[in-house]
Amino acid sequence: MGNGATMPARVFAPGVTPGGLGRIDGIDLLRGLSILLVVVHHLALRIPLRDGWLETFLPRRFLGSLMYNGYEGVFIFFVISGFLIAGHSIARWGSLARIDLRAFYILRIARIVPTLALVVVVLALLHLVGVPYFIIDGPDQSLGGAVLSVVGLHLNVYEARTGYLPGGWDVLWSLSIEEAFYLGFPLACLLLRKLVWLVPAFAVIALSLPFTRGAITGNDIWLEKAYLPGMAAIASGVLAAMAFARWPRAPSVLQRGFAAIGSLGIGAMLLFGREVWAWFGEFSMLLFTTSTALLVLALGWESRVRVSRAPRGFGWLAAMGRASYEIYLVHMFVVFALVALYQASGADMRFGFLWHVPNLLLAWALGEQVARHWSRPLNAAWRGRLLGAGPQS
Repeated sequence: MGNGATMPARVFAPGVTPGGLGRIDGIDLLRGLSILLVVVHHLALRIPLRDGWLETFLPRRFLGSLMYNGYEGVFIFFVISGFLIAGHSIARWGSLARIDLRAFYILRIARIVPTLALVVVVLALLHLVGVPYFIIDGPDQSLGGAVLSVVGLHLNVYEARTGYLPGGWDVLWSLSIEEAFYLGFPLACLLLRKLVWLVPAFAVIALSLPFTRGAITGNDIWLEKAYLPGMAAIASGVLAAMAFARWPRAPSVLQRGFAAIGSLGIGAMLLFGREVWAWFGEFSMLLFTTSTALLVLALGWESRVRVSRAPRGFGWLAAMGRASYEIYLVHMFVVFALVALYQASGADMRFGFLWHVPNLLLAWALGEQVARHWSRPLNAAWRGRLLGAGPQS
C-alpha cells in the first residue's frame, strides 16, 4: 500500500540527525511487521505452518497468529498511512487547511502509480498467456473488468459482486480503499479548514468502524473489503498526526504509556484474537486501530528527542518496512511460484514451514528491486518534472 514511505525524517524530527520518523525506527518496524504478516498469511493459506513439525516446539496459538493475521496487518498499514500522509501534508503546507490540491494529488500519483501500473500489466500478460494461478475465470469476471476496477478504485466492490479474483489481483483491494480516501481527504480539509471541525469529522469516521462492519451481513467478501471500515483505520492515523502536530513533544511517562498501551493492544489482537473478538465483538477492530494509532503517536514523540534505530537483530524487518508497498504488490508472484514448486515436488506437508523463509526473502528481494530500479526513480522523475521536487522534498 502507498503508505508514504518516502516521507523525509526531517519533517518530524528537526535537529535529530540522521534518524527520525520514516527511517530506521519503530514506524519502519511496524510496517515490516505488517508486511510480514501479510506475506506469511498468503503462503500459509496454501502451505500451512500448523499441523506440522513446528508444533513440536512452538505453540499452536503462535503459529496460528502468523497464519491468520494478514487482515490485521493491512489495517496496521492503513493507520500508518493516515499518520504519515497527514503528517507530511502538515509539514509541507503548515496545516491541513492549506493543502495544495494539485501537489497533493501529484505526490500520491507519483508514489502509487508506477508500481501499480507495472503489476497490472504483468498480471494481465500472465492471464493472457494462461499461467496457472493468474487466470481470471470467474463466471462474471473478465480481464477488462478487473483492470477497470483497479483504475476506478472499486476492485473491492468488483470482488464483492463477482467473487474473489486470483491472488495477485485480490491484494489490490486495499488500494481501492486507501486511494479513494485520499481523493476526498484534501477536499475535506480545505472545506472544513479549522481543527474544531476537522477533529470531530475524522473522529466520527474513526469511531464508526464497529458500526460500519456490524452493518454488513450476507457478504463475507464485502465485510472484509468494504470502504468505510478501512477508511476508519486511516482516519485514526490522521487523528494521530493532528495530535502530533498540535503536541510535538510529550512527557516521557506519557510517551512510554502510549507505547505500552498500543503495543499491548496490538499484541493482544494478534496473539489472542479469538478471545478479544469474544469479549468485544465488532469493537475489537476499533481497539486494534486505536492501539496502533497510540503506538505510532508514541513513536513520533520518541523521534523528537532521540535518533531512532531498529533494535539489534531487527534491521532486516525495518528494511522490509521501507519497501513494504512494493513487497505488498509483488509478493503474490513469489507465493504462487513457490506453491507450484511445492506441489510439483510432492513435499511433505509436515515440513511446509521450510518454504516460508525463502518466501519472505524472495518477496523482500523482489520488492526491493522494484523499489530501487522502478518506483523510486519514477517517483523522483515525476515529482521533479511536475513539482520541481525530488522524492525527499
